[in-house]
Amino acid sequence: MPDAEAEKNPRPQFRNIHISHIIGYRLPLAGFISILHRISGLLMFLLLPFILFLLDSSLVSETSFEYLKGFTSNWFVKLIILALSWAYLHHFCAGIRHLVMDNHIGLDKDSARRSSVGVFVVSLPLALIVALKLFGAF
Repeated sequence: MPDAEAEKNPRPQFRNIHISHIIGYRLPLAGFISILHRISGLLMFLLLPFILFLLDSSLVSETSFEYLKGFTSNWFVKLIILALSWAYLHHFCAGIRHLVMDNHIGLDKDSARRSSVGVFVVSLPLALIVALKLFGAF
């Protein structure tokens, strides 16, 4: 009897996916937020020596500060600063989400989706404000 029931309801078996399957894999929003949290952390970690070098250089003298002020007025450098700002804001908001989930709050599917949307609702407008300030809107 158990064999007849098993044949009636064949369940898909999920094993390790191949790299070619990644394109068609539908990741839930919570998983997407988690991956972006890791990417933003990696981006901040890798660029930390560059940021510390710029900070150290800007504090040497008034001349070096003025030079770096001119350097950061370039639109490409502003985009890099915006990317770092987004990484910090997203990492901070998603980190709070993960800390709450570490306390076993909001682990069900609906709560995880709502908190994922909340991360975007908070971090993206903050990044937009930073972008407007960087590019001289106010």
